[in-house]
Order: sequence, then C-alpha cells, then structure tokens
Amino acid sequence: MTFRTTPPASEVTQEHTAVMPDGIPPYLHVSERINAAASVVRSQFPHRPQTALILGTGLGGLAREIDVAVTIEYGDIPYFPLSTVESHVGRLLCGKLAGKTVVAMQGRFHRYEGYSLQQVTFPVRVLRALGAETLIVSNACGGLRADWQTGDLMLISDHLNLLGDNPLIGPNDPALGPRFPDMSDPYNRYLRALARTIAVEKGITLREGVYAAVSGPSLETRAEYRALRTVGADVVGMSTVPEVIVAVHGGMRVLGVSIITDLCLPDTLEPVALEQILAVANRSEPLLTSLVSGVVEKL
Repeated sequence: MTFRTTPPASEVTQEHTAVMPDGIPPYLHVSERINAAASVVRSQFPHRPQTALILGTGLGGLAREIDVAVTIEYGDIPYFPLSTVESHVGRLLCGKLAGKTVVAMQGRFHRYEGYSLQQVTFPVRVLRALGAETLIVSNACGGLRADWQTGDLMLISDHLNLLGDNPLIGPNDPALGPRFPDMSDPYNRYLRALARTIAVEKGITLREGVYAAVSGPSLETRAEYRALRTVGADVVGMSTVPEVIVAVHGGMRVLGVSIITDLCLPDTLEPVALEQILAVANRSEPLLTSLVSGVVEKL
C-alpha cells in the first residue's frame, strides 16, 4: 500500500500548512510522524543501522555495493516526500555495507522541488530514530577553484548556508535536539581524518574545502560564481546543508563528500547540461564507493 500522507511538491497548497482538527499546527506533531515512519521501516527491517547514507546525483554505484536485505519505496513510508528529480530513484535500501548494518537513501529531496526544508530533512529525523549515529552524505557539485579538476572528490570541511532558510526554524522539540545546536564542527574531525587516511591507502585524490548550498534549480551566473569565491566557497551545490544541520541537531556525526562534476570559473565559463554532470558523476562514482566503503568498514 502506498501512503499519501505527504503530497507531491507540485500539490502542496496552503491547506497542507493549516492547523490540524485539534487546533495544533502540523509541525508540533513531528515526533509522532517520525515515530510512524520509523515504525514502518522497522516492521520490514528490524535491525539497528550503525550508519545512514544519503546518495546524491549519479551515485547509484554505491547502492550496488550494499548487500540489500530490504528495499522500501519512499511512497510506502508515511510522511516521506516523493523524489521528483530524474536522477534520484526514491527508495530506502536496508542491509549491509562493508559488514556493517546501514540504511541508505537512494535519492534525496531539494528545496527547489517545492518542499520546505522541514520536509527535505524529515528522512534524516527518521534515520536517527532508527538508531543511526553516523550520517554520510554525498553530492555532485560545481567546482570554484581553477587548480581542481572535474571528477575530483572533495571532503567537506565546512559549509555556507545560502539557502535563505534553516530547517530548525520554528518551535523546537527538546526530544529531537537543542534549541541552539553548536555548528563549530558540523563535519566530524575524526571522520574527516579517517577519510583522508583511507584515501591515501587507496590512492584516491581527495580535496578538502567549503561547500556552499544555494537553492537552485538554475545554475549560477558568472557574477554569482565570483561572489561565492569571494565569501570562501570552494564548491557550490543545491543540497546537503539542510540534512547536515538536522543531523547535527539530532546528535549525529557527519561525513560529507562531493564529486566535482563541472568547473564554475567565471572567466572561462561554458554552458553545462545535466547529462554532462551525470556522466562525470558516474565516472568518478567508483572512487567515492571505494572511499565510503573503506570508511564504513573502519567505523
């Protein structure tokens, strides 16, 4: 049976943000919604995951490395949004990776799809409720540095939230996390050191830098790329930061890795198509798979 408790982004209207029949706004029911979604997952996969993963654009190869015991479509999980981006499959993979119990999101959500950041990050709340203490996020991004190449992997050391929004805005439920979570180390230092060690062992070139999150879906102008470089960004993308904020709020350790799929250099900028981005992501995906698998094995 497919749950229709969360409407597709194209169908979200004011009625979905109105108060519930009992007069309580829907966001105050978030704990109940998290528990309902987690219960459905547990009913099919009763094991506690050690690590949760979010697989970004063109990174399906990592999914093939998971010894999948159960696959759950997002539409079968209450209150889960539905993926509308063609490169995001939209299902939860439950099983083993490198001998460790994991749950992986094969497809994520974005603000540009019409979802609120609370909807975008709801699955992270569910992954935490399932018991995952570590979150590994991946994405495709545009590179802002001339000394880096397309296909390079970049370890995220920090981020810039330029989405104009924050998933924690609104009443805070202390059961989910503190009102003012500390973000001085959102990308766990130990996990980053571990990733660097694994990269050296496997001969993988691993850059490290700052990820800037923008809303999209349009790609940036030359002037915007210049501005992003000025404020300290090394790469730019349209995801990841909301999930990381919520993961940190919930007490999870986070590791983030990007694949640089196109170069966003203002003075030599050329048009880029989604097909080109996916092609680069697919070529570099084996490196990301090897790196993430090595990290999970050592956790």
